[in-house]
Amino acid sequence: MSPVGAAQIAAVEGYLQRLQAVLCAALEDADGAARFRSDRWTRPAGGGGDTRILEGGATFERAGVGMSAVSGDRLPPSASKLRPELAGRSWRAFGVSLVLHPQNPYVPTAHCNVRFFIAEAPGSDAVWWFGGGFDLTPYYGFDDDARHWHTVAREAAGEHYAGMKRACDEYFFLPHRNEPRGIGGLFFDDFTRGGFDAAFASVKRIGDAFVSAYLPIVRKRKATPYGERERNFQLYRRGRYVEFNLVHDRGTLFGLQSGGRTESILMSLPPLTAWRYDWKPQPGSPEAALYERYLVPRDWLADAP
Repeated sequence: MSPVGAAQIAAVEGYLQRLQAVLCAALEDADGAARFRSDRWTRPAGGGGDTRILEGGATFERAGVGMSAVSGDRLPPSASKLRPELAGRSWRAFGVSLVLHPQNPYVPTAHCNVRFFIAEAPGSDAVWWFGGGFDLTPYYGFDDDARHWHTVAREAAGEHYAGMKRACDEYFFLPHRNEPRGIGGLFFDDFTRGGFDAAFASVKRIGDAFVSAYLPIVRKRKATPYGERERNFQLYRRGRYVEFNLVHDRGTLFGLQSGGRTESILMSLPPLTAWRYDWKPQPGSPEAALYERYLVPRDWLADAP
């Protein structure tokens, strides 16, 4: 593994700060009414961050874009699960995390994050890696949207697309429901491919691609008329999002296990959600189509030009 120094770390942190600013500006423009407020915080054990929140907008019921640069003495279990030999090392972590919960049920929920870890131990070389990706969680599915999303993902990930898509399908899955969270996208962890410069370049392409993957879908769907039925289904399906984030998501677990700031960690949760006991969609309904056509792993680009 190629070593990283202060210059490389500064480059990552600078990119993440710029990415947060670009994402917030693009989302404010797409919302058209509300603006982000910045909530800067410090972490007693080391580091801090800037949580930016937009709520009650014309397009987004809640949008959160957080940037953090934190450190600690012992790497939490959630961060070393795939590499147990790193457990107990001191660590530094940098990341931008975004979750968007739209007002209109025809606009999907979306998530994106980019992160960089360094694990250090006396007398040993530092171990570094990138992680992140983006995934899409529709309530009402559209083939055109799914193909667009995955087309941009493929362009951003290049030769890594097939592996990152497969990892996304496997990761964003609720085993207790036996269903995926949405239509997938990209997911990567322990990513060091080609050394620091090559890996960082790949990660930047993915982070920079989110706006062009998501906002065309927002613009196309945000004025679609909807009523109480669609809103109730959106709230019900948001429950699945909450279940995944609180039970399975390694990023949430890392934040909580490392003594992170709870408000910033849980900004990913929707402001309103609902659970119904043993509810089933009516056969042949648009709600049933979500389960039958969209909540199944598939190659959305197989028939694309």
